Amino acid sequence: MRKDTKIIIIAVSAVLAVFSCASQKKVKQLQEQQMKADINIADDYAYRPDGELDIDAMAKKDSVVSFEFFGKQVTVMDAVKDENGEMVAHDVINAAVVTARFRNIAERHGKIDLKFDVTVPKEMLDSKWQLRFYPQMTLLGETSDLDPIYVTGKDYRKDQLRGYQLYQKYIDSIITDTTVFINRHLLETFIERNIPSLAKYKNSMETVDPKTFESDLGVTGQQAIDHYTNWMRVRYNRRKIRNKDKMFHKYVKAPIRTEGLRLDTIITNPDGGMTYAYVQTINTRPKLKRADVTLAGEIFEGPEKVYSIPQTDPITFYISSLSSFTDGRNKYRSMIVYRQVEANSACWVDFEQGRSEVKLDLSNNATEIARIKKNLHGLLDNETFEMDSINVLASCSPEGSIITNAKLAQARAESVTGYFKDYMRHVADSMRREAGFAVSVDDSYKTSEMSSAYKAADITFQSTSRAENWDPLDKLVEKDETLTDADKQDYKEMRSSIGDVDALERQMQGRPWYKHVRETLYPRLRTVEFTFHMHRRGMVKDTVHSTVLDTAYMAGVEALKDRDYELAITKLRPYSPDYNLAVAYCAMDYNVSAQDILEQLPETAEVDYMLALVYARKGNSTAAVKRYMSSIQKNPSYKFRGNLDPEISELIKRYRLDKVGAEDDIPVDL
Repeated sequence: MRKDTKIIIIAVSAVLAVFSCASQKKVKQLQEQQMKADINIADDYAYRPDGELDIDAMAKKDSVVSFEFFGKQVTVMDAVKDENGEMVAHDVINAAVVTARFRNIAERHGKIDLKFDVTVPKEMLDSKWQLRFYPQMTLLGETSDLDPIYVTGKDYRKDQLRGYQLYQKYIDSIITDTTVFINRHLLETFIERNIPSLAKYKNSMETVDPKTFESDLGVTGQQAIDHYTNWMRVRYNRRKIRNKDKMFHKYVKAPIRTEGLRLDTIITNPDGGMTYAYVQTINTRPKLKRADVTLAGEIFEGPEKVYSIPQTDPITFYISSLSSFTDGRNKYRSMIVYRQVEANSACWVDFEQGRSEVKLDLSNNATEIARIKKNLHGLLDNETFEMDSINVLASCSPEGSIITNAKLAQARAESVTGYFKDYMRHVADSMRREAGFAVSVDDSYKTSEMSSAYKAADITFQSTSRAENWDPLDKLVEKDETLTDADKQDYKEMRSSIGDVDALERQMQGRPWYKHVRETLYPRLRTVEFTFHMHRRGMVKDTVHSTVLDTAYMAGVEALKDRDYELAITKLRPYSPDYNLAVAYCAMDYNVSAQDILEQLPETAEVDYMLALVYARKGNSTAAVKRYMSSIQKNPSYKFRGNLDPEISELIKRYRLDKVGAEDDIPVDL
């Protein structure tokens, strides 16, 4: 899929040679050789804070110089000046173009910078051509188009501008003032001869009443204007307007693409070719460990494509991440396992007013009771717990007296209890019928279904009641979106000042909000709550202390490994101060939070290295170098890891830490 492209137009006329021979010869040569551009991993260019190439900084680098040596171009590495001020090489290598196909790059601040060079050979450069390159990036198996590159030759650009000039000339020829089509001289002569009374208004700002014009000749003013209008010119002008798009395509055969310009840098090669330094920033994403980039393109001469540039081999960026510092060891937590456990469920069973019989066809009773039956089946078939008893608690809404409601609530509790006792006996009978009998090797008769059946029949039920559900009503009133704040405050004051609930209910009946409360909230108070009392199978002691895997913490660790740093922080934050949480903070550039945690932890190699990163980001080079060297002393492999992290790599280059052994003193010139 191609995103909205930003077109990069690069004027390279200064480096394009104009040959007298026809371009067809060059095209044929390209086709025979299957000539293509190439992409390779960019050198370590110096970049300004705004992301642009810092040419001045690059020019100041004196550790790499090139010069002629016995007729060969050589490169001096790690050059130093002698007593005469001349550059003396430590190492000398022959100049060569090294095309790197892969590189390790660092993920920082949730972003990754892919830097690569697009190298174009001189054979593909011509002043009459426009080169269009289309880089593609593949992440996690999904390929998308990057911003294309347009390289425009001098003569090609001239032809483009000439087309725009011709089109502008055509646009300028379109007449916008329609009064020029009127023969004003003949119209004025007509008025002077036939309506002399109107002629005096010729140079006047006053308006003429159309009826005055029409009364003398019997024609309107517009009819007179139409009569003296050159309609042939009008039609010709209108045709020009209709043909604007057609003429644009006629004159502008190769439109200039200008949207989304991005400034980058071109480096001209000594061999006459060119190099384009391409930088693409992408956001990190979970499990992203590599990015592949390829390049294809086209060459245009005018509107015609004359050559398809073959696709390059991919270059690969292996993305190094601080997630590699994750401590993946399992984390456990202590817990107390209780033999006795409870499970709770509630349903809303509706009853006829003043009655206690359970009726499935009333209101939503069938659905609610079916849900409780399903819960019972699940608990009976549970392999971990055995059910001992079930407590049924019925409640009423506040209308009516408290004494009447208490009796009614208890009657309803007993009615529901009786209903489910009968249901459990039915379940037990069904299990026995479905299971049948099985003869085992020791001539005993038993099945797991039979065992469950007997348990179902032996479960004890207990009926309890709560006359009126006032506390739940308080919560319902507070959360209700229909009642106003004044209504809720009125209810609260009545609730706190009137102790007699019967008197309170009578007082509420006189309030304008009572009707809503009774019709909407009261039905939700007529509940039947079930408490299932169970015990763990095979457990004798009342409590057992156990150690279990902390799954919540390990979910945060997995998120950190997958580079989903925001999720990792969310999961791990409750465990602060924690090393893995500090790693996630570092990955997201939350350096203050990371430092606060790391400085509280024991000084391991990993902690030292992470602190070196944090100190380097905050500009404390002295502390950063000390921590980095300390990490190497504890774990020598971090000497190589340092080259993958730009913060540490900069310290290594600046203070030549690669020349310092883990056992050496830290540089004193920090």
